[in-house]
Amino acid sequence: MKSSAKKVELASVDDLFTTEESRADAGREKVVEIPLSELHSFKGHPFKVKDDDAMMETADSIRQYGVLVPAIARPDPSGGYELVAGHRRHRASELAEKETMPVIVRDLDDDAATIIMVDSNLQRESLLPSERAFAYKMKLEAMKHLLLLLCRIFQTDFQQS
Repeated sequence: MKSSAKKVELASVDDLFTTEESRADAGREKVVEIPLSELHSFKGHPFKVKDDDAMMETADSIRQYGVLVPAIARPDPSGGYELVAGHRRHRASELAEKETMPVIVRDLDDDAATIIMVDSNLQRESLLPSERAFAYKMKLEAMKHLLLLLCRIFQTDFQQS
């Protein structure tokens, strides 16, 4: 006589003592306060962060109200976090003598991080044409890498021009 016990699946303790809502909430992105000292610039960040009048206004606003829009960062394997978007808010927080800033931490590869970094900065009015051009070039290279990856996944030929 064979036992059917092998087919029985028991619920985990978490499943027994948490709600479906709390389990769903655990998978959502969260805003966390991260020490400024643990945040460092995205490698190859093409946009200048200047201590000009606009920066001083931002620092004053952060001093008064805090950072209203969280930055985006990714974990750095060597420690801390690499800022993907929020370099100006980071600098203004330093000037406002804050110790932490709100950040959304995402696991991003280099290409996805580059696209987010570029897109989050291109709407700024004070960009130099050289910064804008370099940023578009970075985004194009990242998009090419992603396209090549998709072609490999779907076993399609892609002709680079």
